[in-house]
Amino acid sequence: MKFQQIVLISAESFEISEDSLKRMGTVSSKFNQSTAIAIVVANMIGTGVFTSLGFQLIDIQSVFVLMMLWLVGGVTALCGALTYAELGANLPRSGGEYNFLGRIYHPAMGFVSGWISVSVGFAAPIALAAMTFGAYLSSVVSWVNSGLAAALLILCLTCLHCYSRRASGQTQLVFTTIKVLLILAFCLLVLFFSGSRQPISLIPVSGDAAVLTGGAFAVALIYVNYAYTGWNAATYILDELDAPQKKLPLVLFAGTIVVIVFYLMLNYLFLLVAPMDAMKGKIEVGLIASEYAFGQEAGRLMGLMLSALLISTVSAMLMAGPRVLQVIGQDFRIFRFLSITNRAGLPIAAIVCVALLAEILVLTSTFESILVFSGFVLATNTLFTVAGVFVMRAKGMSKPGAYRTFGYPFTPLIFLLLTLWTLIYILINRPQEGLSGLLIIAVGLLLYWLSLKFSQQSKQLQETP
Repeated sequence: MKFQQIVLISAESFEISEDSLKRMGTVSSKFNQSTAIAIVVANMIGTGVFTSLGFQLIDIQSVFVLMMLWLVGGVTALCGALTYAELGANLPRSGGEYNFLGRIYHPAMGFVSGWISVSVGFAAPIALAAMTFGAYLSSVVSWVNSGLAAALLILCLTCLHCYSRRASGQTQLVFTTIKVLLILAFCLLVLFFSGSRQPISLIPVSGDAAVLTGGAFAVALIYVNYAYTGWNAATYILDELDAPQKKLPLVLFAGTIVVIVFYLMLNYLFLLVAPMDAMKGKIEVGLIASEYAFGQEAGRLMGLMLSALLISTVSAMLMAGPRVLQVIGQDFRIFRFLSITNRAGLPIAAIVCVALLAEILVLTSTFESILVFSGFVLATNTLFTVAGVFVMRAKGMSKPGAYRTFGYPFTPLIFLLLTLWTLIYILINRPQEGLSGLLIIAVGLLLYWLSLKFSQQSKQLQETP
């Protein structure tokens, strides 16, 4: 089979057996296009848009600059999504960056990407989304403990996603539909029934140009880029997506465009109804905006609705993330336990592993420390992945007739330049988070070396008479 020939790469390092390839191909059912778009939208709309504006307002007070921040972040995400569509169409296997980097560059880079996914990539966003859910819920219902609510949400959704693919997919579609409808309802209610209006203008003012090119804007982009994180979610479930080579480009493009529109609307409305000083440095900006727009009681009800949105986000990441760990388990003996599936073919060991890491973060870390650190690491991961499209073409790995990035080479170059600019400023202005992120990458390389040693010792023991 062509698929088997494609994934039989670097056999000595990626120990994929013929049996594992067959198992990868025997999936009883597939996620359809609607579910895949729902996964993308749900992964993106969550923690970032309902929290990061408060952190951005600490250094930026211009409405024009703030809206440009979200527009630039959206363009970056769209450029990344269009590039990932080509990577996924030519390298069709679940695993996202782990799959792409390992096959384009070297198995070591794929392993490090997988390590990032295991340690930070999904556990951190799940923890942040759950923590935001708990913060919103406890702000509305005073007797609710935010940490306990976050932990229970992760636990309940983990049980659900270990049950069956049908229940998992339908739940995701329902919660994402509710999320989109609630956001639309919020926007319409604010526009037509809000009793609060701030004197804001989208026209640039003196000094905005300097802010747009300064360090504050670049650092704020890490929050925005984090908010857009998830545009690549469909690439993590390629093995379970119906006709991935044909449908992936539309899934990534449609999901990203929907989110860009929602993000611009939401942030404009937050700024329209609530004073900047009231939201500055606060996590629950959606709740604050709701209380200014509709009064305390109605605002608290709207805050409760906004907390419900985050259920979809946690659910989507618990669907996508474990698929990366499952592929790592298939490829490396030291992590073989991560490839364990139940009768429905669901990667229960990987789901439980991601959930446990997220629970630990919820119980031991602060919101901002997780956000900045994980944002830096994830941006580094996607930077090398998008750059991989140039390497893939140079190596002649593209398939005849497969999707090619719209606007190439400018599309990936825009993503690379904007992301690199952000990462450099993070290292300059937030060196602790940046250096911690580089340390995570270094640990991944060490683990790769240890895994090779482990595999070599196992082979030697098997060959010893």
